[in-house]
Amino acid sequence: MSRLVIGLIWLLHWLPLVLLARVGSGFGRLLYWVVVPRRKVALTNLRLCFPELSEPERRALARRNFALIGRSMLERGLAWWASPERLRATVRIEGLAHLQRLRAEGRPVLLLAPHFLGLDMAGTRLTLEGDFVSVYSPQKDKVFDHWLHHGRSRFNDQLLLSRHDGVRATVKAMKSGRPFYYLPDLDYGRKESIFVPFFGVQAATITGLPRLARLAGAAVVPCITRILPGGQGYVLELGAPWADYPSDDVEADTLRMNAWLEGVVRTMPEQYYWVHRRFKTRPEGEPRIY
Repeated sequence: MSRLVIGLIWLLHWLPLVLLARVGSGFGRLLYWVVVPRRKVALTNLRLCFPELSEPERRALARRNFALIGRSMLERGLAWWASPERLRATVRIEGLAHLQRLRAEGRPVLLLAPHFLGLDMAGTRLTLEGDFVSVYSPQKDKVFDHWLHHGRSRFNDQLLLSRHDGVRATVKAMKSGRPFYYLPDLDYGRKESIFVPFFGVQAATITGLPRLARLAGAAVVPCITRILPGGQGYVLELGAPWADYPSDDVEADTLRMNAWLEGVVRTMPEQYYWVHRRFKTRPEGEPRIY
């Protein structure tokens, strides 16, 4: 079955992006009705994070979210098989000068890349600009694992570490000149996490961003991917390095990350990864949410 799915994604990647986007959106709208557990997770997250919206408004937002999830799944074929020229035309990078300047100065770089739905496409597009390091979690399905790994490593000399490789390998890679494409905004459990608010809800949040930035002496560069409407492609926004980061207060630094992310999510709430159980880990004594 997985080979049939991969074959379908390969066939679809030949379509013009405007048509591929329509097919992907339709696929995502189907997923909204079929994948009931993830729909429930998304609606729970939206209820917690957007209490000011009515229930019909949250359901409409969830449907838009699933439509974009469908797009991101099918358009992943571009990351796996499209030519460098097509990828450059599909994903426009804004603010690349920030990254180029830091690399020219020999400064380690930590790219803060939260879980927006264009994440994988942007990651592959970035690899056309040089050698990076990222964390890769092997998939249970070996066929999907092969192509996901291929998509992240097909250009230049990419270093994909597992979570078991530890902090030392990541810091060494950054100090050697590889920017780290870092995704620290999921619920990874209690280990190495603290509770800080996200949309007003206490969320278990790993403290890796300030700790890695301190250990590597790295500049933190915001890295946001926006999916454009109507099959117009993607925009990868690289912001200016954060000033006065990290501080000597890990909790304040972690809270700053969540507050910044919340602000960006509010600019495009339909594009965040709401199907993840972000509030699964609860403070002692609090009931389960999902």
